[in-house]
Amino acid sequence: MSCSDEHTHDLIQIRPLIAEQLRNAKYGVYNHSTVELCHWTKKSFMDGGSCYKHRFYGIDTHRCMEFSPAGMFCENRCVYCWRPMEFYEHVEMPMSAVDEPRAIVDNLMRERFRLMSGYFGNANANKAKLKEAMRPTHYAISLSGEPTMYPRLPELIRYLKGLKDTRSIFLVTNGQEPEMLYRLEEEDALPTQIYLSTNAPNKRLYYLINRPRLRDAWERWLRSMEFLAGTRARTVVRITLIRGYNYGLDLAREFADIIGLGNPHFIEVKSYMHVGNSINRLPADEMLSMDEVLAFTKALEYNLDGYSLYDWSVPSRVAVLQNRRRYVDPVIH
Repeated sequence: MSCSDEHTHDLIQIRPLIAEQLRNAKYGVYNHSTVELCHWTKKSFMDGGSCYKHRFYGIDTHRCMEFSPAGMFCENRCVYCWRPMEFYEHVEMPMSAVDEPRAIVDNLMRERFRLMSGYFGNANANKAKLKEAMRPTHYAISLSGEPTMYPRLPELIRYLKGLKDTRSIFLVTNGQEPEMLYRLEEEDALPTQIYLSTNAPNKRLYYLINRPRLRDAWERWLRSMEFLAGTRARTVVRITLIRGYNYGLDLAREFADIIGLGNPHFIEVKSYMHVGNSINRLPADEMLSMDEVLAFTKALEYNLDGYSLYDWSVPSRVAVLQNRRRYVDPVIH
């Protein structure tokens, strides 16, 4: 066995059976990393509409690459997760056992192209968009798993920033690795925008909804919320509302109190969507209507100082509040 073979053998990999199930679900897989063409990216190829991130922040939907360097690794087992978390393997990701950033990006780009290939032969697809989509301008580090578990995340973000077409990078985190967030700040590796998933205003609901594996999960998450208040990156708190768990105008005051710790630039309030693997855990009536989402958003606005309703998107059942005291232009230029 050569040295390179030996090194490959030591790398963390998603188990072959699970990788096969992911590919059947239209994911691209490379060792411990995953990529996918999201619903809105595929619609955009067909000129069928754009993601709410285009409407709110000016992101080109067809040039967005959504991926994760920790595809099946997460500290939580959130009840509403539409990803295949039943396959998640909570293991440490030691520095010596992970792929380097360039290998991840190069291989996932190839996987993404493979997922796109069927559209090139489709007479109804927008060929100009497909050509542009080959060179992403936006990277959404989210998808499945928890990306802040990947120990080389600062290098990965710096690498993406160095690609000539890159305009923006969004990082979505569950807040379980606050030390990594501080590393991003210290190592000059901040993404354009950091999303903190915020699905509970108190410890009891946090454990009920997020089902964390770590004993000090609530304290870790609070440290991540506090990080938002001081970081140079743009910040978003994203609330996923689930009717029987965390929806209620009385809870809006509690949410407002805890969000105040992070003082984020934006607060996205989104309904749980009955899609993917979540349909095995939650019934469809846990979803909220756009009117209900707006009612909660307005209750949140009432209980927060300095925030006002910026916009909403009916197809995605999401509304966004903007921080007027910590103002940034919503549209990324």
